[in-house]
Amino acid sequence: MAELLNVVKMPNKGRGLVRTRPLVAGEIVLRESPLLLYSAVPLGGAAAANYCSHCFRIVPPNSPTAVPCPHCSSASLFCTAECRSIALSSSRSPFVCHSLARLRGADSPLRHQHPDRHVQSWFLVSAYNLALMSPVHFQALISLQGESIVDETSVFLHSLISSVCPFPSNGNHSGFSVELTAALLSKDKLNAFGLMEPFDQQKERSASFFNHDCLPNACRFDYIDSISDSSNTDIVVRVLHDLAAGREVCLSYFPVNLKFSDRQQRLKDDYGFTCDCDRCRVEVNWSDNEEDDDQEMEADENGDDMEDDLETGSEEGNSDDFPHAYFFIRYMCNRDSCGGTLCPLPPSNASSPVSVMECNVCGKLESRDEDSSN
Repeated sequence: MAELLNVVKMPNKGRGLVRTRPLVAGEIVLRESPLLLYSAVPLGGAAAANYCSHCFRIVPPNSPTAVPCPHCSSASLFCTAECRSIALSSSRSPFVCHSLARLRGADSPLRHQHPDRHVQSWFLVSAYNLALMSPVHFQALISLQGESIVDETSVFLHSLISSVCPFPSNGNHSGFSVELTAALLSKDKLNAFGLMEPFDQQKERSASFFNHDCLPNACRFDYIDSISDSSNTDIVVRVLHDLAAGREVCLSYFPVNLKFSDRQQRLKDDYGFTCDCDRCRVEVNWSDNEEDDDQEMEADENGDDMEDDLETGSEEGNSDDFPHAYFFIRYMCNRDSCGGTLCPLPPSNASSPVSVMECNVCGKLESRDEDSSN
C-alpha cells in the first residue's frame, strides 16, 4: 500500500503521511508488519499466561496444542509448537529468555518499580535482541522519530539492562550505551502501536503511529485472534470517508469522544505535544458541559455539507459550522464503554460504496444507509 502514501515533513509535526491519489471510504492505505513485538503486561503479571509469546493470540485454558518455552517454561507459553519454533529463532532467543528470567527474579530491582518500567524493560530487551538477530531491522527501528534524552528513567533502565542481559563477549551489541537506551525509549514512546486485546468494557485501547487529529480521517485495525495465519499481528489502516489527493492521513491516538482537557493532557503526557487541530481550536473556549451537549446533538439537516467539511478538511474552525455532530453520529460506535470508531468495510471497487461499518475496537458490524445518515 506504500504507493498510496508519501512521507512528507509536516509543519510542527515532524513526518506525516500524505495520500498520493483520491481514496474511497474504507480503502486500505497501509498494511504493515511490526518491526518489534513485546508484551505490555508487567513482568510476572498473570495475564501474560493468557497469550502466546510469539503471535499474541489468546491461549485457552488447558489448550491441547499449547507448549511452554524450553528456556523459561514457568513464564512463557506458545499456542502451538510451530509458534514456539519460529520464536526460538527470532523474538524468543536464549538472550531474551535469560534476560527476562533475571528481570522476574526475586532479587530483581524491578520488583518494587512502577509497572511502566516493567514494560519499558521488556521493550529494551526485545530491542537489543533485534539488534543481535536482525541488524537491518534494528537500524530501521533506530531511524524512527525520537530524540535521545538521558534522564533518570533511562539511566536506571540502562543500568538494569546492563546487569541482566547476556551480551556477546565479542562486544558486538550495536553500540550499547545509555544514549542508545534513551533513544530507544523515546522512539518507543512516539512510535509504538499497541495491539488491541479482545474487547473488554473495562479496558481502554491505545495507539500511536500516524500523526494525530482529534477528528481523524482514518482508523487502525488489527485482527489478533480472528486471522489464522502469521499476518494476525499486521497493522491495517483504513480511511473513514472519501479523501482527496494531497491531504494528510491522520488517526486519533485515543477514543475521539474524550473531552478537550483530557485529550490535551493525554497528548502532553504521552507524546509531548499540544494539539492545535481544527477541533481543538473550536473547543478550547468551551466548557465541559458544552462539549457534552455537542456530542448529544443530532446531525445537522445539511448533512451533505458536514460530510464535505470532513472530506476536504476545514481550515477555519468555529462552533457554527464545524462537523462535530455528524462525525459522532456517523463514525462513533454506540456500544457501551467501547469508544471505538466505525469505518466502512474495504470496497470491492471504487464505484461500489460500502454501507456496512465495522468498529475498530469491539468489531461490531452494522449497516448504515447513506441516504438516512446524510
